[in-house]
Amino acid sequence: MPVTSESRRTTTAQSRELGAELRAIRVSAGLGAAEMAAELGWSPGKVSKLEQGWRGASAWDIGALLGRCGADRPTRDRVMVLAGEQHAGWFVRPHSSVVLHERSALTISCYEPMAVPVLLQTEDYARASSTGVDRLAERQAVLHGDRAPDSVFYVREEALRRQVGGPSTMRDQLMGLVFLSWWPHVTVRLVPSSAGTPAELDHGSTVLTYGQGAGPLVHTSTDLVTVFLDDERVVRAHEAKHAVLARLAWDEDRSREAFARLADAFDL
Repeated sequence: MPVTSESRRTTTAQSRELGAELRAIRVSAGLGAAEMAAELGWSPGKVSKLEQGWRGASAWDIGALLGRCGADRPTRDRVMVLAGEQHAGWFVRPHSSVVLHERSALTISCYEPMAVPVLLQTEDYARASSTGVDRLAERQAVLHGDRAPDSVFYVREEALRRQVGGPSTMRDQLMGLVFLSWWPHVTVRLVPSSAGTPAELDHGSTVLTYGQGAGPLVHTSTDLVTVFLDDERVVRAHEAKHAVLARLAWDEDRSREAFARLADAFDL
C-alpha cells in the first residue's frame, strides 16, 4: 500500500495489516487512541480509520506515530516496508499472518487436497504432519465464539485415507471432524473419491469474505510462506472453484457418517 494522505472508501488486506500493526504498537506503548490523536494533533477519527485500514497516511505521519510510541528500529523498518507496499493484487507473508485475516473474516471457505485443513487438525495430526503445533491453538481460536466466521471446509476422501502418524492419530482426527461438524458456524463436507479428478481438485485454496467496503481475499500456502491474492479476476476464479467443490461434496449428514466409518477403519 503506497503511503498517502488521502482517505479511503475501501480497505485492502494490506491496509488492514498495517492498521493492525500500528494499533498493536500504540497499545504496547500504553497510549489510548484519543491520547495519541491529541499528542499528534490529529482527530480521533484519523487514528481510528488508520488502524482499521480505512485510510492511508503520509510517511511523515507514520514516522511521527512510531516515534511517539518509542518503536525500536526493527519495528520502524518493518512498518515502513508495509506502508510502502504497492497494491499489486497479491503479496507474500509468513504463515502466521493468516491469523489476522481469518479473525476479521465474515466467511471462510477452505479446501486442501491432500491433508485435513489446519483449522480442523488435532494436535497429534498437526505434530505428525508438516503443520506442527506452533501457534496451532491461536490459529484455531477463530472458530470459537459467537462472532466466529461462517466456515465451510471441503475435505477430500483421499486425504483421509492417507495415514498421517499412527492409526490412533487418524482415528482421533476423523472423530474430531465428526465433533467439529456439529459446531455452530462450522460445516465440514467430504469430497468423495467418486468425484473423480477434475482440475478444481488439484490445488488447495481458502476464500475469505469481509464486510462492506472490503473485498474478498484468497490465500494458499507453500512450504515456507502464505500467498495472499485479492486481484478481482483471481478471486472470481477461486470462487468458481469453490462453487464446483460445493457441487461435488456430500452434504453435512452424509459426510459426518463417512467420517465415522473411516474412523472405524483405523480403530485397530
